[in-house]
Order: sequence, then structure tokens, then C-alpha cells
Amino acid sequence: MEAMTPTMMWWINAVEAPIVAALFYMIHGLRKDLDARLETKDTRQTDGLARTREELAAFKLEVARTYVPLSLIRDVDRRMTEQLLRIEEKLEEMRREPEGRR
Repeated sequence: MEAMTPTMMWWINAVEAPIVAALFYMIHGLRKDLDARLETKDTRQTDGLARTREELAAFKLEVARTYVPLSLIRDVDRRMTEQLLRIEEKLEEMRREPEGRR
């Protein structure tokens, strides 16, 4: 019986070593596959978010075109133009002040 014990241990080691190596190889493959899937998911999620934002912007533009009365747009344009002209006049006054002091 004593002679069989080392032989039995040798067989156990001979089978165990390749199995452990195969397990490590499988774990490494799973980890690499998981990393690749995560990267792909991140890019798909970013692309989907960008596409959703573009669609929302297009919808907002369509709503502005169809639902805002033209008279309101003209009124806002007129008020903005008046305000810009007032700002321009103030800037011109500020530019003239230092020249008058010289």
C-alpha cells in the first residue's frame, strides 16, 4: 500500500495542475470579455444620450416654429434690437469719456 500512495498523489497532481491552469485561463478570458463589454456599453450609452439630446433640440425647434405666434417673435426681436442699441449707445458714451478727459 505504501508504494501506491505516492503514485496516487502523482496522478492527483498530474490532473490537478492542468485543471487549475485551465481555470486561470477561463477567469482571464472572462475578465477580458467583461472589460470589452463594459467599454462597448459605455459608448452605446453615450451615443444614445447624444442622440436623445439632438432629438430633444430638434423637437424644441419644431415647437418654437409651429406654436409661437409670428407676432410674438417680431415683438421679441424688436425689443432685443432696442436693448442692443441702448447698450451700444452706452458703450459709445463710455468710449468718449476718456477722450474728453485727455
